[in-house]
Amino acid sequence: MVNRIVLVGRLTRDPELRYTPNGVPVAQFRIAVDRPFRNARGERETDFINVVAWRQSAEFVHQYLSKGRLVGVDGRLQIRSYTTQDGQQRTVADGRWLSCAPPSSASCRPSS
Repeated sequence: MVNRIVLVGRLTRDPELRYTPNGVPVAQFRIAVDRPFRNARGERETDFINVVAWRQSAEFVHQYLSKGRLVGVDGRLQIRSYTTQDGQQRTVADGRWLSCAPPSSASCRPSS
């Protein structure tokens, strides 16, 4: 089984860097990815995809990426479920960052 996604899009806002109670860095950001085809009206549609980066990758994302930056994300898709305070079941899908490749450089894979 393989769980791998490759996305190219622009950040919709600056990444948010937070730390877990154990001090592990976590960065969250969203990228806008244009679909490769046009709809019935001849317009391109855009998907907005949440991405999460952990540890050194999170610090890298926070330091080098910003709103509007074009970035390629190589990662995996994670689906998680939770129950809200009012008892409703929710399901969320997001990308988990493994490495990136901004168009302006050959590689920006953070060291592990």
